[in-house]
Amino acid sequence: QGGEGRPEPATGATPARETRAPFRFDYERFRRSLRHPVRGGRPGEDPETRARRMKIKEMMKFAWDNYKQYALGKNELRPLTKNGHIGNMFGGLRGATVIDALDTLYIMELEEEFQEAKKWVEKSFDLNVNGEASLFEVNIRYIGGLLATYYLTGEEVFKNKALELGEKLLPAFNTPTGIPRGVINLGRQDTCSFFSPCSGMSWSWGWASAGSSILAEFGTLHLEFLHLSELSGNPVFAEKASASHLVLNRVEKPQGLYPNFLSPVTGNWVQHHVSIGGLGDSFYEYLIKSWLMSDKKDLEAKKMYDDALEAIEKHLVKKSAGGLTYIAEWRGGILDHKMGHLACFSGGMIALGAEGAGEERRQRHMDLAAEITNTCHESYARSDTKLGPEAFRFDAGSEAMATRLSERYYILRPEVVESYMYLWRLTHDPKYRQWGWEVVKALEKHCRVEAGFSGIRDVYTTTPTHDNMQQSFFLAETLKYLYLLFCEDDVLSLDDWVFNTEAHPLPVNHTNFKAAVQQ
Repeated sequence: QGGEGRPEPATGATPARETRAPFRFDYERFRRSLRHPVRGGRPGEDPETRARRMKIKEMMKFAWDNYKQYALGKNELRPLTKNGHIGNMFGGLRGATVIDALDTLYIMELEEEFQEAKKWVEKSFDLNVNGEASLFEVNIRYIGGLLATYYLTGEEVFKNKALELGEKLLPAFNTPTGIPRGVINLGRQDTCSFFSPCSGMSWSWGWASAGSSILAEFGTLHLEFLHLSELSGNPVFAEKASASHLVLNRVEKPQGLYPNFLSPVTGNWVQHHVSIGGLGDSFYEYLIKSWLMSDKKDLEAKKMYDDALEAIEKHLVKKSAGGLTYIAEWRGGILDHKMGHLACFSGGMIALGAEGAGEERRQRHMDLAAEITNTCHESYARSDTKLGPEAFRFDAGSEAMATRLSERYYILRPEVVESYMYLWRLTHDPKYRQWGWEVVKALEKHCRVEAGFSGIRDVYTTTPTHDNMQQSFFLAETLKYLYLLFCEDDVLSLDDWVFNTEAHPLPVNHTNFKAAVQQ
């Protein structure tokens, strides 16, 4: 791995027994603090909306049933070859699709399927594994999925697995700055040798610039780690995740922008590439969501978000010749007029953050959110499949289209429908449901295969080649956001829940509820 990423001794990881002290999280009291029933309680929607929601539920059942039949216990289903895929992101952990699907199955009231998934977690989910894992991916998919399912159901197994796994991630933070490295070895303490390093050693991704940490990775731990502290009574998780805000507040920001790579050794930027898409995206999302999750008490996160958004508006938000608003990327002061599919979450984020602003600013941010979401819709509408490419550009006469062969694929990503869901909930403009339904039809037509759903290699041909991968986030995010788009607003109400960046709902810490109850 990267040159600066030599493993360090695993000091400071809190032993398991401390985390389980006499502390008891009062689940019943937590449930009473919610302002709405988790799965909603309002009757009376129109039959068409219900039928569309039922269609999305059927798609989820189809995706799950095929995963269960051909790939249960593997990380993802390969639907064309009808087998499982393990991959190298999760360091020996298995069942990524199970953990990612749990809360979606629960919310959709797919009770039998939820019980199948729960049984796998109880009987087969092994945390005693050895291997290099992405701290970011394990956190958002596994920790996020387990936490959300615990909060939704109160079943202790999910809480216990989340806390046990959370402890295995702590050694990643043993750096001079407290900014974690990107890769953690999840191996057991008794597997040390020169060739197989001790567990808990962490280093940075080989491709990350000069052993640096990635903004979207170390900036996307806050929500989950606060809840690990909340459930365990152990402040170490919250302390570790908060260290990055201290470093980021101290470091000089070019034009107020946050570059994507920071050294966990020096706490300085490694280079000046700024992006609201991959590498940067969820850092900004977690700033505004930290404020929302704190019941609007975390004013530091809110100020960091406001300042960052102001710099983005000033330097990166552009309007194309054809009138489409987009967010460009910034490379050392030079703009790259492209937007990634991943950046399309930002419409929803900006709308969500607008409520905390004064009237003039609120309206400006709601308008900006709607414009960006419209641009992302255009990237779908301008393709032959009505699905959007991985990245699209605004240059040389083409707008909201991929111009490079390597950017024409669609891997079942959720960011565009995520923004539709937020904008529907915050404006109730019916076009967002219409746009969401267009995506459902396109998924059915181009991505549904005999044994699941697959990504496609080129959105600009109506006879696309499939990539043979049913991503776990398709079940965690894409189908969940589509389902919620056709639900009443009180199903996973935004008053009670904040979605992590894998669409796992985590509760707002309502001020009238003190989480800790000492025995």
